[in-house]
Amino acid sequence: MNDSMFNLLLLTLLAPFVGALLAGLARGRLCDLIAVLASAVTLFGGLLCVFAVYPSAPVKYEISGLPWLQMTGVFGFALDSLGSVMLVGIALVGFLVVVYSTEYLSPRNAEHPYTKGRPSYFFWLLVFIGSMVGLALSPNLLQIFIFWELTTLSSWALISFTQEEKSLRAGFKALVMTHIGGLAFIFALLVTFVFAHSFNFEALGQLATPLKVTAFLLLLVAAWAKSAQIPFHTWLPDAMEAPTPISAYLHAAAMVKAGVYLIARVLYSGLHLPAGVGFFMAVMALLTMFMAILAYFRQDDLKRLLAYSTIVHLGYIFVGLSLGIAGSTAGYQGAVLHILCHGVAKATLFLCAGAIAYSTGTRSISQLGGLASRRPLLGVAYLVGVLAATGVPPFSAFWSKFLIFVGALESPAGWVVLLLLACESVISFGWLLWIGQKIFLGKPSEAALAAQDSPIMEGVLVVGILLCLAMPLLAIPLVSQMVLP
Repeated sequence: MNDSMFNLLLLTLLAPFVGALLAGLARGRLCDLIAVLASAVTLFGGLLCVFAVYPSAPVKYEISGLPWLQMTGVFGFALDSLGSVMLVGIALVGFLVVVYSTEYLSPRNAEHPYTKGRPSYFFWLLVFIGSMVGLALSPNLLQIFIFWELTTLSSWALISFTQEEKSLRAGFKALVMTHIGGLAFIFALLVTFVFAHSFNFEALGQLATPLKVTAFLLLLVAAWAKSAQIPFHTWLPDAMEAPTPISAYLHAAAMVKAGVYLIARVLYSGLHLPAGVGFFMAVMALLTMFMAILAYFRQDDLKRLLAYSTIVHLGYIFVGLSLGIAGSTAGYQGAVLHILCHGVAKATLFLCAGAIAYSTGTRSISQLGGLASRRPLLGVAYLVGVLAATGVPPFSAFWSKFLIFVGALESPAGWVVLLLLACESVISFGWLLWIGQKIFLGKPSEAALAAQDSPIMEGVLVVGILLCLAMPLLAIPLVSQMVLP
């Protein structure tokens, strides 16, 4: 065992949990400092792990097992190209969100002045970061499930953070709907353990075809619930009652990506499924995408609009993964790349929406106008986020969408899938650009005239803009190594 690599992985996992305990006990700005340091350690530790793994073989370490089940090596660490993609997004966006939150949680916040609750906020945010790191580093389904449920718990606390009636309802709804997925996950674990006597990802492939399909469909239900796909999609727009940094992290870059990561992980383990399963997954993803697109046109809340856009892009990832089931490596690689490329683009858009509400006191599209004359950087961040999320070259999601399109052409009925995906890109690009024009151009509204500065948040947005261009440079070398067995 390489002790230095093991210690680095352990540090990356433990830093946010230790930081959560310390931040929860601290008061005032001290908890800000602890949160920033803990997330910085996670970021640099994670990046060092990724760069150590990238040029060499994947790593796997065993810590302990379940002796009463005669099972060894159940708990430990595993890191390969797929886990590296997830870890980079979790650690990088998590750090940016923590820094952004130090200013957002302020009495100066025009939309929602925050005068208390900082320790609780940073406690749950760091617990969530640690849970996502644990999920990305898990070597088997059981360990993923443990961290999966921790993300469910911490997301409920963060969505309900303001303790207002709407946020409490939204948090409870998210808890119930995602926990339905957790129950499906438990049944998948039971099927795998009873018939394959293992929790390893590879154990799914050892099952007889009917059991294998059953276990996969149960995991797919869990992924749908976590990633807000039909019929579990309604919790995500309602979760916009959470503070905007939480929306940027949980509901764009991290929690909602856990579901697609789970499916990507079991497929990467060599699971071969009947073509009908992939067809079913693609149909459900496309239905979800166009349901969310129809919801665009009745949204006046900027964050709810971005939430529906996120649902669309999660559907994109499911389509790419379904192409992987059909045998397309390009489609699968595009889906994994989109996890990261869409994550940074949509996080930038959410953080831009948060800065707008912080400055003006509203996120209502109809009450905003001419904001670029007062806050030009927000206009630039919004435009870059839209270009990156909708796949305009050379911005981040262009590269992932390109691979998914290639995968569509490699698969049966690929032209139909390609046409539908192209329609989504045109509609989303046009509508989000139109919304940007309403918010940033024209005569300044009263809300825009009252806009105030937010230097730390604007600094984070600058980093987000750069990541919308630079992220593919880091992610493509990782994804290019991934070939489905």
